[in-house]
Amino acid sequence: MDPQTLHTPRLELRAPVGADIDAVHAACQDPEIQRWVPLPSPYERGHAEYFVEHIVPEGWRTDTTYTFCTFPRGGGPLVGAANIHHRQGDTWEVGFWTVREHRGRGYTAEAVTALARWAFGRGVERVEWRAEAGNAASRRVAERAGFVVEGTLRAALLSRDVLRDLWIGSLLPSDVGLEAGHAYLPGSRSHA
Repeated sequence: MDPQTLHTPRLELRAPVGADIDAVHAACQDPEIQRWVPLPSPYERGHAEYFVEHIVPEGWRTDTTYTFCTFPRGGGPLVGAANIHHRQGDTWEVGFWTVREHRGRGYTAEAVTALARWAFGRGVERVEWRAEAGNAASRRVAERAGFVVEGTLRAALLSRDVLRDLWIGSLLPSDVGLEAGHAYLPGSRSHA
């Protein structure tokens, strides 16, 4: 698939291009991004180049990962990045980070919602959010985007050679007012 551009009321989401390499590199120097996102550390300009010039296009070409950089609609600096990638079956997962100066404005939740709606329009029936337990900022974004936090998976994330607990949540088409391809019969919410 060729990269696409999405619009929200405040944002433009598009695949990063060569002109975005310096901004991606600068954003990924943030210790908070390096703490929670599985990036090389130190994150060098060559990493940003490889990401923009190879990893992103390959994900689009193979229909496995759709990566977008987010910018203010009408122009402006890089606000963040978000992707949606295939996990298994009909389940996809979102990932995201926000440039430090743009945090707390709801931009990333807006971008994640747009990505999920776009994926649902392509037939996806479940989008998952996963984050290392303790990443409260990521959890706030997911909840603002409508994800239902489903629990904690123990020792489910291998990060920097250490197994860590993982929070998991999901978003379904019905959560954003869309029809799914299959009927959904929720189980009992009570525990045995």
